[in-house]
Amino acid sequence: MISKTWETEFRERLSQAYDELKWLYYELYHSDGKAFDYFCTVLHEFYRNRPDALKELDRRRLADPSWYKRTDMLGMQMYVGAFAGNLKGVESHLDYIKDCGVNYIHLMPLLQSPEGRSDGGYAVSDFRQVQPELGTMEDLADLARECHHDDICLCLDFVMNHTSEDHEWALKAKAGDAEAQSRYFFYDNWDIPSEFEKTVPQVFPTTAPGNFTWCPQAGKVVMTTFYPYQWDLNYANPVVFNDMTANMLFLYNQGIDIIRLDAVPYIWKELGTNCRNLPQVHNLVRIMHIASNIVCPGTLMLGEVVMEPSKVVPYFGTVEKPECQMLYNVTTMASTWHTVATKDVRLLKHQLGTVFALPHDYMFLNYLRCHDDIGWGLDYGFLRQFGLDEVAHKKYLNDFLTGTLFGSDMRGELYNNDPRLGDARLCGTTASLCGIEAAEYEGNSVKADRGIRLDILLHAFLLTQSGIPIIYSGDEIGQLNDYGYHQDPLKWDDSRYIHRGSFNWEEAEKRYTPGTRQERLFHALRELEQLRASHEVFGNDADTWICETYNDHVLGIGRYYNGEKLIALFNFSDEDQTAWISEDSGCTNLLTGTVCDARNYGLHSYEFVWLYKNLSVQSG
Repeated sequence: MISKTWETEFRERLSQAYDELKWLYYELYHSDGKAFDYFCTVLHEFYRNRPDALKELDRRRLADPSWYKRTDMLGMQMYVGAFAGNLKGVESHLDYIKDCGVNYIHLMPLLQSPEGRSDGGYAVSDFRQVQPELGTMEDLADLARECHHDDICLCLDFVMNHTSEDHEWALKAKAGDAEAQSRYFFYDNWDIPSEFEKTVPQVFPTTAPGNFTWCPQAGKVVMTTFYPYQWDLNYANPVVFNDMTANMLFLYNQGIDIIRLDAVPYIWKELGTNCRNLPQVHNLVRIMHIASNIVCPGTLMLGEVVMEPSKVVPYFGTVEKPECQMLYNVTTMASTWHTVATKDVRLLKHQLGTVFALPHDYMFLNYLRCHDDIGWGLDYGFLRQFGLDEVAHKKYLNDFLTGTLFGSDMRGELYNNDPRLGDARLCGTTASLCGIEAAEYEGNSVKADRGIRLDILLHAFLLTQSGIPIIYSGDEIGQLNDYGYHQDPLKWDDSRYIHRGSFNWEEAEKRYTPGTRQERLFHALRELEQLRASHEVFGNDADTWICETYNDHVLGIGRYYNGEKLIALFNFSDEDQTAWISEDSGCTNLLTGTVCDARNYGLHSYEFVWLYKNLSVQSG
């Protein structure tokens, strides 16, 4: 349905996408024309209510479709409460954020959710209200306006797979409302849930076993893939999709620039499948992409797909019919920490080769640490050729990075440990996982230097990758693990809080005190970030390849764009190594400005180098 009374700009955008939009919607919802017409009116409502300043921002970004692909893009992920108490506090600290060179802030879940039953804010009870202690929706809109004045964009999580059991729909469902129950997966007995359990894996087999929970108020069984208080939404019901799309557009209209689609592979359920990555999921995400392009085309979708690369890449869609503009590069993150623990770059080279082969249009969000644990979803088929057994190797990685292995200075903690399966994930801040915490505890300056070198090397590797680098709040000053969560009854059974501690503003002040850990890391990262911003060779359109070093401890990456060539070398060993390369002569070390040859290059322990050459200038 396209009404002649709708605004010209909106009608033109809708008309351009109308045929595909209608076809996809009808395929999913069995030609339900009434639901589709309502969907179109929802899009118009949010276009009409979109603030003029945001509409103007949309137009500017439409004129510059690569606005988010600049080499100066730098993200920071933070919990509002931990960083600054509330949204007003974040706004008051925008000067610090700008000092960090950050122009992309990812605010962790802040929508209303019940205390103690929220999984860190991922069980939303109201998609249009902010958690009261963090502020109001007006505060969020105010922060967005201030960010836009400083050319900073905001990212916010959109938890679309489920709601809290305290959500308005869930409360009505508990009371026996049939329409509300149709928004979830309710069953009168365990017969159908038992059939689901035969094919659907468990997400948290130790802390939240099973995929269903008995609801005593309704006297029925309800699907709860993640935790019992998170009720899965039934996206086969068009009412659910229409209303959740409206919630997403509402957040965009508060000034949010990037919506992170949480747990997106899980949103379509079908008996007899594993309920992961089903074709209907991609149709839904494509429709959401089209809807955003019609209502607020200056915004982006970031997909959270924590799976192997073959499952991740399809969420980009195609160049002609895109889905998410950005995806997390989770496999590279996990492979990076594997390389730290093994000092062997072969798996990382193998994984990066897959990424480098993807079209330049595909944009990854790269990170070392985030709010979540490190899961060991590695390519064990590749590792098996080196005689590595999956269970035993995971144990080695965890033992090394928790410091339980003799000689290791790393300080992480296990998460969701399942001794029966020999499986566990890992938590900890970047600095603590690099050995800095242990070194400072011992007062060992040699170990501290080594840990800081490793920390800087990892960030240099992060900044060498194509895509948008994002830093976890506190990493810029080397914040250490926070063990205080062990004393909090609401947190002590979730070791992820070890790296979710409050930001230490006293330590942040030390970033300008020479010789401190905070100053050394902050200065090094800012120098690297500024170098990256000033050279197009770091951009997403650059050609990238693995530069063979003939040394399993040294990773080599080549980049080329518009006459600029970069050879980046990273020594992941705690001993000196040589990269046996034979590249161009007359390269410039970007960090020191010295001219050198990119041949048989020697690197100290945990040392890296960016070797740069402008071929177009030299040939001219």
